[in-house]
Amino acid sequence: MNAPWRPDADDRLNTKASYESTGIVVEKVRKTFDARKNSKRVVALDDVDLSVREGAIVGVIGRSGAGKSTLIRLINGLERPSAGRVVVNGTEITSLDERSLRQVRRSIGMIFQHFNLLSSRTVFDNIALPLEIAGATGSQIDKAVTPLLDLVGLAEKRDRYPAELSGGQKQRVGIARALATRPKVLLSDEATSALDPETTEQILELLKKINTELGLTILFITHEMAVVKALADRVAVIEQGRIIEEGSTYDVFAAPRHEVTRRFVSTVTGGLVPDWLRARLHTEPAAGRSAALRLSFAGKDSQAVVSQIARELQTDVNILFGQIEAIAGQPFGTLVVSLDVAAERLDRLVRELATPERSARNLTVERLGYVA
Repeated sequence: MNAPWRPDADDRLNTKASYESTGIVVEKVRKTFDARKNSKRVVALDDVDLSVREGAIVGVIGRSGAGKSTLIRLINGLERPSAGRVVVNGTEITSLDERSLRQVRRSIGMIFQHFNLLSSRTVFDNIALPLEIAGATGSQIDKAVTPLLDLVGLAEKRDRYPAELSGGQKQRVGIARALATRPKVLLSDEATSALDPETTEQILELLKKINTELGLTILFITHEMAVVKALADRVAVIEQGRIIEEGSTYDVFAAPRHEVTRRFVSTVTGGLVPDWLRARLHTEPAAGRSAALRLSFAGKDSQAVVSQIARELQTDVNILFGQIEAIAGQPFGTLVVSLDVAAERLDRLVRELATPERSARNLTVERLGYVA
């Protein structure tokens, strides 16, 4: 039987003192499974290294089947790696027996995509469930759950049942339940993918608030780059069981190195040429067609590029399509422009914009063809 749950000496919810020594380290992790239809082994994760520092918010993004869910199940001890080690809060969980793992999981909160609430229990009782399982007394439960209801904005819903809640409210219950045992690490498994955009924004703001006020380390998995942009300090991109790119959110958005990352980034920054514009593009020049360029830029120094081109070529620059976002407080985006200019002058301009000095300032140019 588990030992009864005991509160820390300092029982205030919003103290960072209760959340020290947090962090996640994944070293050389490999995970294989037996295939269902044959004797071959399926490699879900292969030589994965990932480090999440104390108090950071790190997003792991990848397509379906890339290995995201397997990774998060290894971190919370629901799966064991075939090779390598996983360290959470200074404890190597890969070496623990099941009883010790249950103890460690109290310091690891988990938010699920589909809420996983018990329909027969009220909001208060759903949040209290992990404390009841841990053996907390009624007064301890009330002392822990009441401030959590305030934190997630559900104090007035404490006696309601899940069927009476919206999707966003259900996820807030799930978040509060994940915080009930006062974890040091919070894991999120596609926590916003079942929510509408407005509710997603609210949940992401709540997670940022929790990170700031409680100092929790947060690791989340997602297939949405917009969620990474809004929430993460750092991002790791996983593809076919391997981490193919990792870095600060701004650096990864500004200069993605891998083609998979570039595709993810383009969904947020406008890097994909919309269908209506692609239908107007041609590979060869002709009467009535203008040269089309895609300009990708990051940082304040690159924002004057359109006016600069207009001055240098003494011609009008037409903006056909564009999207500008703020990443880590810096502008980042893509513009597709057209201009009427002789081929020689256009070649010279493209060479100038493609110099190492320009690239170092996070400005890139790509010729798309000619637009009618």
